[in-house]
Amino acid sequence: MSSETPPAETPAPDAPVADLPPTLLDLSTYLLSRVGKAARGRFAERLGERGLRLRDMAVLASLADFGPQAQRDLVRRLGIDPSDLAKVVDQLAAAGHVDRARDRADRRRVSVSITDAGRALLAELDAQAREVQDQVLAPLDEGERRVLQSLLLRLHQGLGERRSGL
Repeated sequence: MSSETPPAETPAPDAPVADLPPTLLDLSTYLLSRVGKAARGRFAERLGERGLRLRDMAVLASLADFGPQAQRDLVRRLGIDPSDLAKVVDQLAAAGHVDRARDRADRRRVSVSITDAGRALLAELDAQAREVQDQVLAPLDEGERRVLQSLLLRLHQGLGERRSGL
């Protein structure tokens, strides 16, 4: 028999608030973590039904918002490991959602761009993400949602270089 204490279990995201210790409920970071975990899980489930992950949407959104980019720039922008990004781009290219081309000026550089099919997929994924967002934010009115968005954006920007990838 081991004398080690088993690791404490994290309460399920849907555990009733009354079951959680008030000490934890008084920590904004704890609440952010639980809400984020629940929201990400719900959206990941929707993406998973299509064989996709959040990284796939992130690559499509980056290409749609910023235009064609070198794979190494996507790595830097999104914080995705280079080998993981290569796999994402391979899968998106195989499905016809992105195109890859060698840079004429530097043959070592591979530029990735979104296709029309990729834009259509991104629009569908964005609609699903917003449905999940509406479910998660249902207890808030429109004004509270705008304030929350503003505050979360400020917190995100305040993380600066300490951000981690997807």
